Amino acid sequence: MCKDTWLEEKRYRATIHSISGIGSGKLRQLIARYGSAINAWHSLESTSGLHKEEPWIQQIGRKRRELNPFEIEEALKEKEIFTVIPEEEDYPPLLRELSDAPPLLYYKGHLSIRKEAIAIVGARRSTPYGRAAAEAISKELAQHEIVVVSGLARGIDTAAHKGALTGSGITWAVLGCGLNFMNPPENKKLAEEIIEKSGALFSEFMPEMPPEPQLFPMRNRLISGMSRGVVVVEAALKSGALITVDFALEQGREVFAVPGPIFSEQSKGSNNLIRQGAKLIEGFKDILPEIPSLQGSQNQEKNEEPGQKNRTGTHLEKSLEHEELLQMISDLPLHIDQITMNSQLPPEQIPLALLELQLAGQIEQLPGQLYVLAHKC
Repeated sequence: MCKDTWLEEKRYRATIHSISGIGSGKLRQLIARYGSAINAWHSLESTSGLHKEEPWIQQIGRKRRELNPFEIEEALKEKEIFTVIPEEEDYPPLLRELSDAPPLLYYKGHLSIRKEAIAIVGARRSTPYGRAAAEAISKELAQHEIVVVSGLARGIDTAAHKGALTGSGITWAVLGCGLNFMNPPENKKLAEEIIEKSGALFSEFMPEMPPEPQLFPMRNRLISGMSRGVVVVEAALKSGALITVDFALEQGREVFAVPGPIFSEQSKGSNNLIRQGAKLIEGFKDILPEIPSLQGSQNQEKNEEPGQKNRTGTHLEKSLEHEELLQMISDLPLHIDQITMNSQLPPEQIPLALLELQLAGQIEQLPGQLYVLAHKC
């Protein structure tokens, strides 16, 4: 089909999809039956014989007379919502491979489908350690021009998106609601920054669909479906992040997990993944060998100047922040709360700085968020 035909096809898919009860599955069935949404729309123009059709197809036939495809298209444009379908080149390529790929994907922002993507997911009720780990790994992925995919939820998802933006990279947020809603509301500014910095918000739900619990597992399959692999950073034994892992395994994606403290409930799920065979990672260099398509990302590292590197393979820049923390930490365990009280740094910067020092092998974390200087054997 030519570009104009794709525009028309998207217009009719969006119109049919706007009908209550017609989700991605029903839309996919309709297209398979009639060959396209255009054909389905015109085939259902006549009411003769409509009574022989299934109830949901009858509903489309009845609603058809009340809907104006051009008005629906304009309403999307007014909200700066765009659509892309699997037949178009700009549709996320890995997602296109799935048998249940959404026949219509809504997005705000910018498509960057020629880039590789890795998903980072985890607990909403995250710890400072988990958020710092997610932010550090996301930043590193972004610096290697890999898109970071997550769900814009509280906790690990938020940290993952922020880390990618800090690394001057692109991040995609997949929502469990329509794009007319922002969930959680406090991430509105983050969502705007994602779009501003060449990222995108995605949803397979019609824009007016509010967030509902049953939608999030469907959202999770898109997060893994868009990505070469899924990194789990903190997950309780019944975490929703483990649903994303199940989808990832079904889709043939790689699964990685960040190890967490053995006393933390928020790490029991991710630690259990490692026990079951997920790849334990501490940074980008641990992901790289498992995904051949990412290995071109090593080129930048080969041209780097020799210098002090941490265990993730990135340079640990000497900074006043690191020096201040190193002067404070000794052989005697020091709690993170005490570090925060004694430090001149903004509290939100301390977990990430401590993690960077850990990954550089200069300090160690003990159970209970206690820190000591590391001693090399």
